[in-house]
Amino acid sequence: MPSGFDPAAAMAGVGAAAEEEDEEDEVVAEEEPVEDHVDLDLVMDVPVTMQVVLGSSTMTVANILKLGRGAVVKLDTKVGEPVDVVVNGRIVARGEIVVIDKEEQRFGITLTDVAKPGTKLQARKSRAA
Repeated sequence: MPSGFDPAAAMAGVGAAAEEEDEEDEVVAEEEPVEDHVDLDLVMDVPVTMQVVLGSSTMTVANILKLGRGAVVKLDTKVGEPVDVVVNGRIVARGEIVVIDKEEQRFGITLTDVAKPGTKLQARKSRAA
């Protein structure tokens, strides 16, 4: 080692320099403006999957394997009861099934209950038992 070299003093100098850099970084970070809002325009064109869930049914594997063309599966939702509107796996609304185009035999949904932002609707309890 060269004479007069003090490793402890050298390390202290490195630590002091690092602390000064940290303090400068903190000051810079405090000076940067913080966005208070999110630019929703960035996500408006993002596609999401929307489904209308008519109902559900619980069956054994044996009964599922017996299903064939023309089989009718009884759902837990009755005619006229609200159905769930699901977006990307989350229930966001409920509504009633309507026929919107009699000539083309298309269905639609009239929304009756819509979740408020930041909240979610609870799943309907299964009535199939």
